[in-house]
Amino acid sequence: MTRETGRGRSSTPPRSADVAQLAGVSQKTVSRVFNDEAYVSADVRRRVLKAAEELGYRRNNAARALASGRTRSIGVVTLGTALYGPASLLMGVERAVRDTGYALRVVNTVEGDPTGIAGAVDSLLDQGVDGIVISEPIDEGGDGDGTESSVRVDVPVLVCGAPPPFAAPRVLAAGVGAELMARTVTEHLLDLGHRTVHHLAGPQRWYAARDRLDGWRAALTAHGRDEPPVVEGDWSAASGYAAGRELAADPDVTAVFAANDDMAIGLIRALTEAGRRVPEDVSVVGFDDIPVAAYVSPPLTTVRQPFDAVAQEGLKRLVHAIENPQADPLAASDPPVDLIVRASTAPPPPSNGRTSTQH
Repeated sequence: MTRETGRGRSSTPPRSADVAQLAGVSQKTVSRVFNDEAYVSADVRRRVLKAAEELGYRRNNAARALASGRTRSIGVVTLGTALYGPASLLMGVERAVRDTGYALRVVNTVEGDPTGIAGAVDSLLDQGVDGIVISEPIDEGGDGDGTESSVRVDVPVLVCGAPPPFAAPRVLAAGVGAELMARTVTEHLLDLGHRTVHHLAGPQRWYAARDRLDGWRAALTAHGRDEPPVVEGDWSAASGYAAGRELAADPDVTAVFAANDDMAIGLIRALTEAGRRVPEDVSVVGFDDIPVAAYVSPPLTTVRQPFDAVAQEGLKRLVHAIENPQADPLAASDPPVDLIVRASTAPPPPSNGRTSTQH
């Protein structure tokens, strides 16, 4: 059978032997090019890739998996939620995986399921993934140590935004720097002259909520300020509204750090209804920089999470661990802190501001 190229291409899928014939090289050389092996000249590599593109040749990943012991796939365990943070991090991971040449397999867990992470990991291991990403898990056990001793993992694992949930041959940690960002927004309010900052926290079974609370607390401690009682919400605007009704009744409240933008928006609504002006009477900061944050009234001061940067670096480190099991892990870098100052923050009113500290 004669196989033609270009517009006269046969309907039979091209083989590596066809690529070798068109490129004028051996079939072994074609294999070396597509396996990214060394000792292939740039000219030969270019000829092989050009021939493959002209023929419409696709690598047989199943055969490659048998030969290499790898499926060239990465599994992701993520919480099945539409919340902005976890959903944005998952999108960042999906974009980053595309750049690595690996396939992505996602397993969603459900909040409240104690076997969530363990069951999801087992499912991915059964599919033969080469590495696993644990994306913003929550502490279902409530003990805070993040361990699931029943899970046995034999591939590298990247954990985003939480302590390692199990042992593995190589566990890499990646975080969005939530504690430092929370400290930064708290210090922004203190620098404006507020005597202290109240905190509307997220649900404390979430590691993300704990990190933000820790950053808030560290900023107050570093500046020698009193730590007001924490009000806990559930990430929703409704819970922010309920907290706002409570905080509005306290005349000493002049600044509030909400652990996400949705709660901050609900909080501002409640303060406004109670006659507490934002920011003239009470300054409010959020966390995330959701798309609507710039368009609420007043536009919300917040901090932007670097989801794409964290995903890109984390996947680069994970792929390096997969493909270089004997090498030292790549070093992690600190994520950037991007404080977005808008119109929801201002110095405190004089009666509660710095002048009152002079008595």
